[in-house]
Amino acid sequence: MAERLLIRALKGGQNTKIITLNGKKLTKMPSTLEKLPGLRTLNLQNNQIPKVCPELSTLTQLTALNLGNNLLEEVPEEMKYLTSLKKLHLFGNRIDRFASGACDGLQNLILLNLNNNRLTWLPEEISRLRSLKYMSINHNQLASLPAELCLLENLSELQLNYNKLVCIPEEIKLLKKLHKLLLVRNNIETFPPGLCDLTKLRILDVAGNNIQVFPPKFQNLKLREFYCEDNPLLLMTPIVTIQQEDIWSLQEIASRFVMNQLTEENSFVTQAIELYPQIRSIISRGKKCTICGKFFLTVWLECVQFAPPSKNCKISRNLQLIPLQVFVCSYRCFTQRGDNLFGIVEA
Repeated sequence: MAERLLIRALKGGQNTKIITLNGKKLTKMPSTLEKLPGLRTLNLQNNQIPKVCPELSTLTQLTALNLGNNLLEEVPEEMKYLTSLKKLHLFGNRIDRFASGACDGLQNLILLNLNNNRLTWLPEEISRLRSLKYMSINHNQLASLPAELCLLENLSELQLNYNKLVCIPEEIKLLKKLHKLLLVRNNIETFPPGLCDLTKLRILDVAGNNIQVFPPKFQNLKLREFYCEDNPLLLMTPIVTIQQEDIWSLQEIASRFVMNQLTEENSFVTQAIELYPQIRSIISRGKKCTICGKFFLTVWLECVQFAPPSKNCKISRNLQLIPLQVFVCSYRCFTQRGDNLFGIVEA
């Protein structure tokens, strides 16, 4: 049956645009593909193909390639020749690596589906997929993400469900067009502050992780859907304690003075620190007290503030308050806190 379909396609020559050979028990790709340079869509899903044939590189007009549910062990190098490719489906294989150069020519790729494979890492070269809008790598074994992934400035949807991720890179803030982020069933404990810079993010699903508290500016996100069930979120549990006022170091005193003078646009201080890069580096680590609004260097007390989710957002069932990480500069400020702010006590 497969042979007859290929013969028919070959008779069509340059006019053949689509070939579909799903579930034909193919154990290799047909080398006769090189006689179809005008091919636009190639669907070889649900076969037993362990690797692609060299002739695939001749299909420079191909826009859609489906090799899902085969026996591939890598994203093949031949992909770099498919310069017109827009959709690439490689789900349900045995892929655990990218061949060197595989991403080089995929400048027009919009969709990449690598679900249900064996990937433990992504190469830095993933940043070369400049046109990518939809990436799905669910059900793999990713333990981390390269910062280069966050250079995909056109990315709108990123699915990373059922992996082994522990954290997300701070560079995620660069994904300015990201609309949908799915991170279900990983091992994530905290999110970087940069997550809160994603002004286009509308759907966030972090169910089944190890999250206790969200970044300070999390409420700035304009989410329409937010799911976080099965996380050990902090609860509003009052604990009474007595804390002595800390003695500040000279560096802390100087840093607080400089940072707060900068907020008041003190031109003398601004000009002075321009001459000392080391000072700029130190004060760049400063944080702002959620009570008095002053800046400080050493985190005196990490707290949690509970805020209601947006009324316009579809949320997890029974989620009434979102725990947000905040910082307080001194015990004096901590004693002036409101009813919804608590210190975090180690278990």
